[in-house]
Amino acid sequence: MKTILKILFLLVLSLKLSAQENKPNILWIMTDDQRMDSNGYFNEITTGKKESPLGYVESPNLDALAKEGTVYTNFHCNSPACAPSRGSIVVGKYPHHAGIYGFEKTHNQNDNFNKTLPEVMIDNGYQTTMFGKKGYYIFEWNGKTIKGDPEFYEQYVYSNDLRRNSKTTDWDNNSVWGKVNGKSKKTDSRVNFYYPDGTHKSFSRLESISKEEKKVKAEVEKELDILYAYTRSSSDLIVGGVNSMPAGKTLDGNITREFLDYLKNANKSYQSPMGRKLNGADTSKPIFTSLSYHFPHTPVMPPKEFRDRFKGKTYSIPEFSKSELKKLPPQLKKLYDKGQIDGLTEEEKQQTIRDYYAFCAYGDSEIGKAINEFKAYSKRNNQEYMIFYVCGDHGWQLGEQGIETKFSPWELSNHTSAIIVSSEKKKFPAGKVYKGFTEYVDIFPTIVSAGGSDVSKKEFNFLDGYDLAEVLENKKLNRDYVIAEMNHVIGPRAYIRTKNFSFSMRTREKNSKASNKYRPNTNVKWGVEADRNAVEMAMYDLRVDPKERNNVANDKEYIKLADWFRQKLGNIVLGDGRVESNWSKVNDYNVSDFALGSDDKKINIPKKIIPKK
Repeated sequence: MKTILKILFLLVLSLKLSAQENKPNILWIMTDDQRMDSNGYFNEITTGKKESPLGYVESPNLDALAKEGTVYTNFHCNSPACAPSRGSIVVGKYPHHAGIYGFEKTHNQNDNFNKTLPEVMIDNGYQTTMFGKKGYYIFEWNGKTIKGDPEFYEQYVYSNDLRRNSKTTDWDNNSVWGKVNGKSKKTDSRVNFYYPDGTHKSFSRLESISKEEKKVKAEVEKELDILYAYTRSSSDLIVGGVNSMPAGKTLDGNITREFLDYLKNANKSYQSPMGRKLNGADTSKPIFTSLSYHFPHTPVMPPKEFRDRFKGKTYSIPEFSKSELKKLPPQLKKLYDKGQIDGLTEEEKQQTIRDYYAFCAYGDSEIGKAINEFKAYSKRNNQEYMIFYVCGDHGWQLGEQGIETKFSPWELSNHTSAIIVSSEKKKFPAGKVYKGFTEYVDIFPTIVSAGGSDVSKKEFNFLDGYDLAEVLENKKLNRDYVIAEMNHVIGPRAYIRTKNFSFSMRTREKNSKASNKYRPNTNVKWGVEADRNAVEMAMYDLRVDPKERNNVANDKEYIKLADWFRQKLGNIVLGDGRVESNWSKVNDYNVSDFALGSDDKKINIPKKIIPKK
């Protein structure tokens, strides 16, 4: 009997070790503020030509990657801003289930908080690393207050670490604090540009600066051809220019280098250019790496080599008329006021588009380096691999609706794309295109499933998304709509998008987030019960207005349809398990339940309320 048990034990152990050996190395690549039409593969699939609707783009590495695997052309973020989008991804839940709506500092000690994506991968036997932008505002609770960052990844080199080191960046900005009347106050805000010869130039961003600094500022602006978004409230936002460093030496170039050094120094420790001692990849374990680039986030300053490739290119300026503003609700008028770009000259508008796409082309070259070395590493170690590229933590607008920003419910702030390539071709076939709706909440279950987790188990009931491999096979996982929500810049707003209509609304009466004074889920039904004008609806008939230029929410023939969408979306984000948390305490949160089951992924609009085209 003992012999049989011993044999069974060894068999189970052997199977477990075998399963561990067969787990693929996983590289998850994500960029920052990248719109979907910056990649030729997306344009070619959706329009038949590689150019974007605005003009020339360049993405040879991602175009090649797309041919190797499956492309998801209808991928949508669940919050059009960095922190809530990345927070939603790392916990695998919609913002209204995570209680993360903007740039509020959250923490991981709340009972509603679940294991994060990298923590589950560690449980699966992976070594986990992150290189680049973290971006999610999840912090540690020290017993009394929020303090410090929880390190969900075993090893990391954040973009902020690189930016604060003159040897590993091209630019940085920092605030100077001092005592004013005995109180701590920001006394200066500075921007720094670093050059290949080791020098740097710095100037204050305050309006009142010395003559000497004005001279330096003027010199830098001229030599780097800096274009500010001077027609908007954040007038010092750099939307065009040439990088002070050459290709490969920028912040993104150093993010790539850190990842390559990690792979090239397998099974040994090494010294980073930042002066830190790091450990190379352990070839006895599968690796999971989050490679999170900063491009094409502002400042939009591609290296000269790539900027020169776009020199002389002429783009179609997005159509916009200020008459569109007349039909917008106050929230969206406020967004225009804060992000307007239509006041730039025609040549300045050309520069913003040209430099943005040039920056994306540079990023494509860095991604190509990372992909090639990752494949080579996997091949050297006889390991399977999976690459998951996500085009931006959300999208970006280049003049559509008159703005250059994100934060909006419009398509170009939310609609992106994804590529998944696997050395094992059955799950993600080469050349396959999935055009159905998919969402960023699908990133977590897709990666952990590839890493060996069974997401159908009870322990993963918190997940809101689907495994994208299963989406390809199971028609029951088809969605009729996608959703998102955010509370930042213009206050709380949610959206829902279907094939034929897009709709958004104010979700909460006040802009405030939950706190000691504004209790979690106070008057949570407000969004579905208040006067219709108060919820500031916007709706677009995509059948006749695909560019979302004519808000019809208050047009006579659309009122019933807009009211229907208000109830549908309101019930989902407000009544189907909405979490609001007072993050200044450990467990001060509330979960709403007045419309459980509303998020059924189906749009069954009564035909009689749908206007004819």
